Amino acid sequence: MQKLTTRDVVKKYNFKFTKSLGQNFLIDDTVLEDIVSGAEVGQEDLIIEIGPGVGTLTRELLKKAKRVCAIELDYDLISILNEELKDFDNFQLIHKDALKVDFNEIIGTEESVKVVANLPYYVTTPIIAKLLKGSYKFKSLTIMIQKEVAERIAAEPGGKDYGSLSILVQYYCNTKILRKVPPTSFIPQPKVESTVIRLDRLDKPKVEVKDEELFFKVARQSFNMRRKTLKNAVKSLGVIDSDKIDEAFKAVKINPGRRGETLSIEEFAALADSIYMFKKV
Repeated sequence: MQKLTTRDVVKKYNFKFTKSLGQNFLIDDTVLEDIVSGAEVGQEDLIIEIGPGVGTLTRELLKKAKRVCAIELDYDLISILNEELKDFDNFQLIHKDALKVDFNEIIGTEESVKVVANLPYYVTTPIIAKLLKGSYKFKSLTIMIQKEVAERIAAEPGGKDYGSLSILVQYYCNTKILRKVPPTSFIPQPKVESTVIRLDRLDKPKVEVKDEELFFKVARQSFNMRRKTLKNAVKSLGVIDSDKIDEAFKAVKINPGRRGETLSIEEFAALADSIYMFKKV
């Protein structure tokens, strides 16, 4: 029996797309193949998929992986997924908001865990932040996201795309853009282009810092105040006395007149550590 296409499944169940959930389902088989091969899915892998839609990508993952756990928020998709993927005994479905899931409960004792997903645009950044900051033992995240977000993730210092998201992801991962995906690869068609990007989790963060929360706070505030100098951004944090700010910059040989987008992740780490040493008691 020939497998049903995404369009076939949508038509079969008379499924109605919910715009607020950012539902754009893949219809291009070449993109599916590139996602699965790019993620290097193997028989030893537990794959966690967020937002499986009608299960088009899920089906391809199930053929390659040890187990696939799909997390879906839309109640109307649960019965469709269970019916369309009932022949796979390595399929698990969780009806829940991915932002409220304890992924460690899914992972258990599994050693090789990868996230593979066509992420809804509206929750891309919160989900990435949760996955990376949650101390979950993922090997990699291979995700399809809005092209502009992928460019921000992979951006280097000095460019317009470089920002706090770049710092967050590159602190935890090596990044690799796998391919671009045009709007015509989806139903309904989004108004923007998409990109498949792979984030490989580092064994330890790219830089060592004394206070991780302070490190991210310094970076975030520096980019929130792009038109201001680093000195003004640091001052606005209120964690260090004004008369100590110049000393903190001097200690790590960073010009306080620079802008945040010019600093490398190593320089942000050095500055945050210096602020930590001089901060208010």
